[in-house]
Amino acid sequence: MDAVLLLPLGLVLLNVYALALVLLRAPAYRTRVYRPMVLNIGLSVAPAAVMLVTFLAVLVVVQAFPSPVALFAVLAVGGVVWLLLLPNAAYLVTELNLSHRREGEAVPLWYDIVLVITLAMSGVLNTLANVALAQLVVAAVLYPEDDRPLARAGSWVAAAVILLLVAFGMYLGRYIRFNSWDLLHPGSFLRKLVGHFRDGAHLRAAAGFVVTHGLFLAILYTIVIAPAVVGVVER
Repeated sequence: MDAVLLLPLGLVLLNVYALALVLLRAPAYRTRVYRPMVLNIGLSVAPAAVMLVTFLAVLVVVQAFPSPVALFAVLAVGGVVWLLLLPNAAYLVTELNLSHRREGEAVPLWYDIVLVITLAMSGVLNTLANVALAQLVVAAVLYPEDDRPLARAGSWVAAAVILLLVAFGMYLGRYIRFNSWDLLHPGSFLRKLVGHFRDGAHLRAAAGFVVTHGLFLAILYTIVIAPAVVGVVER
C-alpha cells in the first residue's frame, strides 16, 4: 500500500486505540471514566472536522455561486477556527503528567503509561497531519501555476509558523488555562493575557516553552510528514 495512504490509516487506528484505552479503563478496573480525556480526544480531532467542513463549503461556493469574495470569506473563517482549535490536539502531550490517576484506584501504572503515551502520540500526530493538509492548501494558493508547489520554500515556512503558533497555544492552555472558546470574550482574554505577560519571568518561560515544543513538533514533522510530502512532490 502507498505510504501516503498508510499514514491516515495509521492515524485513525491510533485515535481509536487511544479512545478504547480510555473507555476500557473504567470497566476493566472498576473505576470511573475519566471524562476530560474523552473530551480532549474529541477536541483533538475537531480541527480535521473543521477542515473537512471548510472544504465542503468551498465546493458549494464554487459550484453554486462562484465569487472570489465568498471563497475568501469561507477560507478565512474556516482557517481561523481551524487554527484556534489546533493547539487542542498537540495539548494532549501534557497528559503525560498522569494527573488523572486517583488515590485508591486499582489501575496498574503500566496501563496508564500506555494510555497516556498513546493519547499524547495521537494528539501530536493529529496536529502534524493537520499542518500537512494546511501546507498543501498554502502551496496550492501561493503557487497555483507551479507543477510542484510543495517543492517551494513558502509552504514549508508556513508549516513552521503554524507549528510555532500551536506551541504558543499549548502554553496559553497549560499556564493561563485558556480554551479556544475564550476568544468569544475578547476583553477578558486580553486582560488575562496582558496581566500574565507583565511578568518578565512569564515571558521567558513562554519563549522557552514555545521554542522547545516548536522544535519537538518540527523534528517529528520532518521525520513523519516530510517523507510523505516529498513522495507527493516526486510523483
